[in-house]
Amino acid sequence: MAYTELIYLLLFLPCSVLVYQIMPVRLRKYVLLLFSWFFFVLCSKKLIIYLFATTLFVYVMGLVIGRAPMKSGMRKAMFLLGLAGLFGTLLCVKYTNFFIRIINDLGHHSLSALSIAAPIGISFYTLEAVSYLTEVYWGRAEAERNFCSVALFLSFFPQTMEGPIARWQDTSKQLVKGEDVHLSALQTGCVRILWGLFKKMVVADRLNTAVSALFTNYANYTGAMTAVSGIFYAVQLYMEFSGAMDIVIGSAEIFGITLPENFRQPFFSQSAAEFWRRWHITLGIWCKTYLFYPVTTSRLCMKWNRYGRKRFGRYITRIGICAMSLTPVWLFNGIWHGPQMNYIFYGIYYLIILMIGEMLEPVKKAFYKKTGFNKNNVFWHAFRILRTWIIIFTGEMFFRASGLKAGLAMFHRIFENFQLSVLWNGGLMSLGLDHHDYLVIVIGIVLVLICDIFQEKGISVWDAVKRQKTPVRWACVYLLLFAIIIFGAYGTGYDKVGLIYAGF
Repeated sequence: MAYTELIYLLLFLPCSVLVYQIMPVRLRKYVLLLFSWFFFVLCSKKLIIYLFATTLFVYVMGLVIGRAPMKSGMRKAMFLLGLAGLFGTLLCVKYTNFFIRIINDLGHHSLSALSIAAPIGISFYTLEAVSYLTEVYWGRAEAERNFCSVALFLSFFPQTMEGPIARWQDTSKQLVKGEDVHLSALQTGCVRILWGLFKKMVVADRLNTAVSALFTNYANYTGAMTAVSGIFYAVQLYMEFSGAMDIVIGSAEIFGITLPENFRQPFFSQSAAEFWRRWHITLGIWCKTYLFYPVTTSRLCMKWNRYGRKRFGRYITRIGICAMSLTPVWLFNGIWHGPQMNYIFYGIYYLIILMIGEMLEPVKKAFYKKTGFNKNNVFWHAFRILRTWIIIFTGEMFFRASGLKAGLAMFHRIFENFQLSVLWNGGLMSLGLDHHDYLVIVIGIVLVLICDIFQEKGISVWDAVKRQKTPVRWACVYLLLFAIIIFGAYGTGYDKVGLIYAGF
């Protein structure tokens, strides 16, 4: 059961809201937990045993870590045991066959792949579990004594499939508070769900036909058509993932629960670093909090800082610290997405780009200072955005490719026979979409772009709509609903498209 299916939108979510509201406040957290577990069973059936085992393990380890004295060997040992249990389970479930393939390739062995089923959302709830244990270990959160609170934090059904990755301090208190369902929250949540469905079903799912054709038959395309594959997929992924987040955050908002935002107009970024501060924000925050900062403040970095400043100067020392801090972050980012070499390459790709940016930073500052160049110039601003788009589109092409070999082949084919004329001379029409489809896609993108521009300026479109008279408000809602019903890419002629990030 996915968030875009009618059984979720018209049955599961309304029933959960109804039962939640009629129950006494003290019982509402149990209602959310039972519905969350039921949702997990509907998605992964008996594999819920993974979630139960993880929840019990995290609950017990949290209590053990919390009771041990601060900075004691026992506290650290129990924390490391907790991390080993969580990451060990994730590695066994998702990456065993990946390691078997590597062993076979390197040693010319013929080990057989194992049949290991992965439950839905294991990558997401594992990171949340690590976050909780780490906060307890650092002493920034008290160990939770109520098992239900820990269980609900790890299994809250709107987050199960695609996140966002919440930290303990983000949602733990909200989940168990038992807020009433207010009319304003119900309206706002439902409208955000509709907006997410629009992005997902009207734009992303319609683009999927062309994206699948381009990546499946990449050997048939060169030049501009191959470049279009990266552009189309980047747009599809943004509409799909941000749309899913709208549905998730809207669902939680109905219950009075505010989940952390996962996107902030990423295509307005002027650099790769800024892009990752705006894209999949919760994964970035997790990596920054639990990987980047601990490495930066580690003894290794401290020793290098003292040694490097004496021997090599500040610049080389800073670059060394950046390399030591960013490498585990981006290797983890790549591996976390799945057991494929192109995902690992994707992480290394951004690591290299960010390191180049760090190395060139003094050159840029010197250039601005000596020339007096206005870096806020509109044309320079536009150039930097376009440059970032090229980085994004190239990265997403590797990300979507069926493997690293296919990604490298596609990248090479961009520079073969590059002619833009192929796009309007029948190339785009050969991807399974017609003029009507492209018109709907363009209109959908323009509408999302307009809303993102307002959001970038700090203006909420929905807040502006809410200030209008009742007929205008309802007209906007009905237009959005009818657009999904009429122009959504479902039914005859369209393949059913699952949630992309649910597979990670």
